[in-house]
Amino acid sequence: MPIIVNLDVMLARRKMRSKELAERIGITEQNVSLLKSGKVRGVRFDTLEKICEVLRCQPGDLLEYRPDDAEEPQRLAG
Repeated sequence: MPIIVNLDVMLARRKMRSKELAERIGITEQNVSLLKSGKVRGVRFDTLEKICEVLRCQPGDLLEYRPDDAEEPQRLAG
C-alpha cells in the first residue's frame, strides 16, 4: 500500500497512548488501532484535523506516500 500511516510514531513522540487520543478526538480505540495499522480505506478530514490538533502536528507528519516497486519507472542500465 503506497500510503503509510505514521500515527504510532507521532503518538510515541508525544508520549500519548491510543486510548487517550481516542478519548480526546471522540473515536473508539479500535478505530485508532485500525488507523495506526493502515487498515482503513479513508479518514475524514475532520478526524484528521482533530488528530493534528491533539498531537500538534501536520497531516504530512501522519501520512506518507511510498510508491509500490511495480509503479516506479524502470531505469535503463547505461
